[in-house]
Amino acid sequence: MPTILLFHSALGLRPAVGHLADRFRAAGHTVHTPDLLEGRVFDNLEEAVAHRDAIGIPELARRGTVAAEGLPDDVVYAGFSMGVGSAEMLALTRPGARGALLYHGALPTAAFNTTWPTSLPLQVHTTEHDPWVDLDVARTLAAEASGALYTYPGASHLFTDPDLPDYDARATALLIERSLALLEKL
Repeated sequence: MPTILLFHSALGLRPAVGHLADRFRAAGHTVHTPDLLEGRVFDNLEEAVAHRDAIGIPELARRGTVAAEGLPDDVVYAGFSMGVGSAEMLALTRPGARGALLYHGALPTAAFNTTWPTSLPLQVHTTEHDPWVDLDVARTLAAEASGALYTYPGASHLFTDPDLPDYDARATALLIERSLALLEKL
């Protein structure tokens, strides 16, 4: 069973992250959920993004890298929205990565000056019209990785968080089912 390093969104380490981690743990996985915002949690995405920007992407990337220190090489990297950046960066740059699960976001591999290895499993999950996700980038990334892009109906962003108005229980259940199916193959 692979170890999973699961990064939260700009909203912080909310209960929704813990819920998904618990589902993975129930399936036998070891899951780490680092707090990149040092205890800050938000309910408003615009405030959260302003806080993210005040910290800065380089510092968040550094914190993500520190979170991976001491973990085995064969980690599956996962992230929600902002956390996709750390998950994708580590999957592409840390030797031994087993896979990546990107929720509510995707970045072009050019952002990391590399290409996606076709031997590195990838899933990207987003809604069809998420205003925070460039669907063309997600499609390109999935194609480059020979991975899977799963789109869900609607235009919500963090549809996996039951404490937010965009929550979609059906889509969340399907996302979990698909994620667990990939993890079982690793």
